[in-house]
Amino acid sequence: MGAHTGTHVDAPVHFYDGQGGVETLALETLLGSCLVVEAEPGPDGTLGPSVLPQRHPGRVLFKTRNSLRWAAGENQFDPAFVALGVDLAQRIVEAGVKLVGVDYLSAAPFDAAASHPVHHLLLGHGVVVVEGLDLSEVSPGCYELICLPIRVSGSDGGPARVVLRSGEEK
Repeated sequence: MGAHTGTHVDAPVHFYDGQGGVETLALETLLGSCLVVEAEPGPDGTLGPSVLPQRHPGRVLFKTRNSLRWAAGENQFDPAFVALGVDLAQRIVEAGVKLVGVDYLSAAPFDAAASHPVHHLLLGHGVVVVEGLDLSEVSPGCYELICLPIRVSGSDGGPARVVLRSGEEK
């Protein structure tokens, strides 16, 4: 199993040589309030900056039509998955988001430029990227996020157990 198998977290060293591995990710970033946003892509198949709400708790997970794939049990890779656009990545950085999650295997489009601008923007500004989330049974709204990647020193990522709690007593 690789570091980027299933639900996983990307570490800065994934795109920046000499930067921190998954063991350097702050626990305070991986735990706490988060907002799940249901979003539709633009004509280019990516999410634009308008899908990021003005108010957020610093952790945002994007639920898109990708989640329908998880619900249907699809296991074939689809290169046309919904991803974050470069403009949204820039907006995430400017808005002070410290963790962003997506419901497919990459935050960036499959045909992204060789320079990987979405990952460079996010990881280069200390934003933790969580990929491969199954949000198929999650409604938009506020949750408590518990994201625990396997802590392998020097690894450029780590498979993670990610749990959302509603915070309401049952």
